[in-house]
Amino acid sequence: MNGINTEKYVKKTVIIGATTNPGRYAYLAARMLTDYRHEIVPIGIKEGEVFGKEILDIFEKPPVSDVDTVTLYIGPQKQPDYYDYIINMKPKRIIFNPGTENDTFEKMAEAKGIEAMEACTLVLLRSGQY
Repeated sequence: MNGINTEKYVKKTVIIGATTNPGRYAYLAARMLTDYRHEIVPIGIKEGEVFGKEILDIFEKPPVSDVDTVTLYIGPQKQPDYYDYIINMKPKRIIFNPGTENDTFEKMAEAKGIEAMEACTLVLLRSGQY
């Protein structure tokens, strides 16, 4: 079945930097995560909806629980404002997509028992490693 999981909502994934712009990788990740039956929680700076889910306002730091994965699509220069917010979600892992790598944040996450991966969400999904 071309690698797409048929179980309902395998891994709840928070997309930090979510967008309605179909030309952005965060949008492609939202689409692919949805296709692969992962529940998405899109969080970003712009209002809108992606694949039936409202984009939550990152400035409000909305509470999210039962998080498996946080996938980052904001650069390291903007991440410090959200270190505690993301760590307090208690995800099992944080994926640092290309361009979001951040040694400081990765070490902070690992110190809290959160796996920090420098990887591409799209590649992980396509290769069955998600």
